[in-house]
Amino acid sequence: MNEQDDIKIQDIVKQSISTITDIEKDSKKIIQITDQIINCISTGKKIIIFGNGGSAADSQHIAAELIGRYALERKSYPAIALTTDTSVLTAIGNDYAFNDVFSRQCQGLVNSGDTVIGISTSGNSENVKRGLEISNDKGAFTIGLLGNKGGKIKNIVNIDISIESESTPRIQETHRVIYHIICQMVEEKLYKKEKNNEY
Repeated sequence: MNEQDDIKIQDIVKQSISTITDIEKDSKKIIQITDQIINCISTGKKIIIFGNGGSAADSQHIAAELIGRYALERKSYPAIALTTDTSVLTAIGNDYAFNDVFSRQCQGLVNSGDTVIGISTSGNSENVKRGLEISNDKGAFTIGLLGNKGGKIKNIVNIDISIESESTPRIQETHRVIYHIICQMVEEKLYKKEKNNEY
């Protein structure tokens, strides 16, 4: 093995571990988000998620964990990723603008009491920002999974978890750990409530 390549791999792994470990400081926010999602689902509301590129894939991943299952055999939870309907995305992009692909969907789909999660590694994605602003106007609880110390979006959501890194890959890796923690905690707590006939 090339020694320089080996050092490079070790460096990338160390950067990733350092960025992921740093989320321990956000444990209270993770618990708040978990409790918000549990309350949302328990009261018959839904979770809506969106982002661009790798964050679009993360949106779909979160929805899949909630609609399907994370680890336990339980009820399906209502979650929608706004990144999967190519006809809707291309129609809005063509007839309006790409910056409106999420806000237009949120205008039609978000109801008061829903929980809306916007994911942006830059913290500044205009289409994510607009979707969250419309969701705020409609009475949803808004959450930002962000990078770049939160960017502009940090200031418009009810709660954010903002990764301080400017490296998109490290931010995405950290976001995945965060939402896996949230999905696990949501599932375990709702499963317990279901077993106790509280949900």
